[in-house]
Amino acid sequence: MRRKTKADAGLTASVDSALGAPNEPLPDLGRLKPTSIYNTFWRFAAERQRVFFERLRRGLPPWTEDQVLRAHKFTNVYRASDRVSQYLIQNVIYRPDLSDEPTEVVFRVLLFKLFNRVETWELLEHELGTLTFSDYSFRRYDRVLSAAMARGDSIYSGAYIMPPGRFFGHDRKHRNHLTLLGRMMADGLPARLAESPSMESAFTQVRRYPSIGNFLALQYVTDVNYSDVTDFTEMDFVVAGPGAVDGIRKCFASTGGLSNADVIRVMAERQEVEFERLGLEFLSLWGRRLQLIDCQNLFCEVDKYARVAHPDASGYSRRTRIKQKFRPSPAPIQYWYPPDWGINTAALADQTGDPEDPSSLQPNQRR
Repeated sequence: MRRKTKADAGLTASVDSALGAPNEPLPDLGRLKPTSIYNTFWRFAAERQRVFFERLRRGLPPWTEDQVLRAHKFTNVYRASDRVSQYLIQNVIYRPDLSDEPTEVVFRVLLFKLFNRVETWELLEHELGTLTFSDYSFRRYDRVLSAAMARGDSIYSGAYIMPPGRFFGHDRKHRNHLTLLGRMMADGLPARLAESPSMESAFTQVRRYPSIGNFLALQYVTDVNYSDVTDFTEMDFVVAGPGAVDGIRKCFASTGGLSNADVIRVMAERQEVEFERLGLEFLSLWGRRLQLIDCQNLFCEVDKYARVAHPDASGYSRRTRIKQKFRPSPAPIQYWYPPDWGINTAALADQTGDPEDPSSLQPNQRR
């Protein structure tokens, strides 16, 4: 176990004053045996979401007194609020000049998510024009991406690691992923997703492909579900990724035999009770509760947060540092969400003060 440093001690003292002390009372959860980090989970969620609204309303930094949140990068509490998810929703799925035919929508989502990098999508569009499955060409896409790599450009996001996927025999990672994309489309995956009776069924359809594990399959199905191709509630199904598993281990001394997915569901179902118990005002996403995917992500972020705030706690990965430092992006986002969530009018009013003026929406959002 890593020895606590003076820097850790300073940060921990700051965290205790902002997010609660280690000896704070814990609830009786029956089979689940929470640790002090269980309370940190809820305090982190409330504070990180408060920071989201401070920045959205153009408040000036610093947006929090918590030194760990100030220093390090953490994803938003709601997955759909993250910058890359917002780009996907607004520019890949719902941009009005792009086809809303299910095959084309799924193609675009999978293409974007295989690289999960805005710059890669924009490079492909710049070089190839509108990206459609109807004129997809492995050779043309490979030419653009290989040239970018030869220039030393990154084409993959660092948010999570894509397996190299040598199962198709190519010497370059991106060539295997382009081949994987072609295989998915040739297999009729878009139609099978559209016909899936549940999110778990859709997850199983994606999970069957080489190199796609549980974590990636859940991410891809969640992203397709932002579109009109599927219409699953985000309370339908979840699996825990590696980071979430570490977060669960830190939040609970024992899960009493419950699966990780069951633990995530308990968190989603108890959210109002726990925020009230701790005297926290949680600013929901314009009335939308935390969903299973959001609680799954929160476990990942609390795992990271605890590396500094609770350095004596250990997860399975034994990681002790938070690698990514916080650097504010200079480009503001106008937040916009899947229309069937029913929150865009409230979101627009909060951002512009005038929900009746359609010109206040960006062109790619007028839908």
